[in-house]
Amino acid sequence: MPNEKTSPWLIAFRVIFTIALIACIAFIFRNSLEAGALSSARSQAIMRVVNEFLGRFSLGPVSEHTIRKLAHFAEFTLEGFLLMLCLRVYTKHFVRHVSWPLLGGMTTALMDETIQRFIPNRSSQVTDVWLDMAGVVFGLFVALILLLIVRALTAFHAVKSENRRLRAEREALLRQQQADRINEPLHPENPDRREYL
Repeated sequence: MPNEKTSPWLIAFRVIFTIALIACIAFIFRNSLEAGALSSARSQAIMRVVNEFLGRFSLGPVSEHTIRKLAHFAEFTLEGFLLMLCLRVYTKHFVRHVSWPLLGGMTTALMDETIQRFIPNRSSQVTDVWLDMAGVVFGLFVALILLLIVRALTAFHAVKSENRRLRAEREALLRQQQADRINEPLHPENPDRREYL
């Protein structure tokens, strides 16, 4: 059986999604390597912006703790989303192998919290691992839903195209049969056969 040629688009998506995933994990680890004071200052700056925005709608305020937890959830949601996209471009059986990105997300979450144990004024918490994994699962779920929608739309389009092709073939065959009947000569040796005008 000859090897199927890999599409250039598939290769491009593999490169793009793999680089994006590596960049996301590097971003997560870079945030973990920040000293507590620097990380807290950045969280407070984001908190001020968020609270100013929420204040326009008479909502909030949110605490620095909430901002930090939301940041954890958001970065791991992105990782889960990219893990699922990477899985899809490397295998067609992405639903069957969904445990791979889950394992990848868990590994990143555990390493992230382990790094923070050795950074000044940072702490490592089991609850953060659970929060990180919740983000990974949420990102995987969003990507999985989108991939299944794309697969369904692609299958629907393929069936529609095949039906159109089959209808065109049937109409061409019917036209050919009608033309053959019109052009069919009268055969005296077969009196049951008649020429159609």
